[in-house]
Amino acid sequence: MWRRIALLVAVVILLGTGRTWAQIYAPETIAQDFRVEWQLGQNRKGPVIDGYVYNTSMRTADRMRLKIDQLDAAGNVVGSTTAVVLGTIPNDGRAYFSAKVPPAANYRVQPYSFDWTGGGGVGSGGM
Repeated sequence: MWRRIALLVAVVILLGTGRTWAQIYAPETIAQDFRVEWQLGQNRKGPVIDGYVYNTSMRTADRMRLKIDQLDAAGNVVGSTTAVVLGTIPNDGRAYFSAKVPPAANYRVQPYSFDWTGGGGVGSGGM
């Protein structure tokens, strides 16, 4: 009986120390903390977007995913893909990304989800 109680307490403690998921941040907040610079290129397989995400916050970001919207000539979204930013993005630093994308008239690249690590940040961001 005591073994079961101890096991249950251990599970509750371990689950309680995990990170909080799905904390949502407004686009304005994300725009304050991150800046994305990108360029459209071409390789033998088609269009490619590559660039850097700059972290202007006082916390390190990890596991960032970017949403890349494909836009038509009028600026309407006609599709979207995601890209993974390589490694962590240190506070006041940058990280590289590259993604194959379908052909489109234009693109919009923005942070989609990430986790704060270190520097007192808790939870994850996402849109």
